[in-house]
Amino acid sequence: MGMIETVTAAFLDARQRKTRIDAATVPTPDYDAALEIQSRVQRRLGPVSGFKVGARPEGAPSMAPILSAQTWQSGARVPVRDTMGIELEIGFEVIAAPNTVPDAAADPLRCFRPRIVLELVDSRLSGAEDDALLKLADMQMNEGVILGPALDDWDGSDFGTLDATLTCGDTVVVDGPVSAPGGSALGSLSLLCTHVGAHCGGLQVGQVVITGSISGLSYFPGGTEVAGRIDGFGPISCHLG
Repeated sequence: MGMIETVTAAFLDARQRKTRIDAATVPTPDYDAALEIQSRVQRRLGPVSGFKVGARPEGAPSMAPILSAQTWQSGARVPVRDTMGIELEIGFEVIAAPNTVPDAAADPLRCFRPRIVLELVDSRLSGAEDDALLKLADMQMNEGVILGPALDDWDGSDFGTLDATLTCGDTVVVDGPVSAPGGSALGSLSLLCTHVGAHCGGLQVGQVVITGSISGLSYFPGGTEVAGRIDGFGPISCHLG
């Protein structure tokens, strides 16, 4: 069995058994192999509701599909294995097929609508903190997404500095000014549009692109009530079950 097949099988087994893989027991893929592993896992697990994206120090971005089966609306109760990572983010819902517009990222109003989202973060790995490519192969640690209200009167302007609040149980994660990764949510969206191509089916109408945490990454146990806000959007929440 080749490296791609070995790592794919390990991730699928970990998902089925709800266990974690010791990262030292599986080989590290290169970038292209990591995306191929994502594709093979996704084909076994079902449809895609969107993509996450983030810049890397070199080359193409970190990107990963978000599974439809792990996509919930605001207010949902979310299953938790032990702890769940929570990130408050700006998302962009696809409202028109990007391939029908010459440069969708440069004319985002024609193809996208902003939404407030919570990314759910977990891993099928243990001991992979310093292994960026294994984490990429593991859907960049995505465990799902909570979709909140859209910004229907958006004028196409970027999101750089934002006023936001995120509370998880008794913990105030952020309350005040925050910044989008790289200072530009539209910059992250453009990265995804430029590089996603046909990966895991490509961008489709109704999907959502999430553009990276404005709150950092914090983990919380089951039983935690999560509530977030970004100025201009409606509130978002979930319950970690």
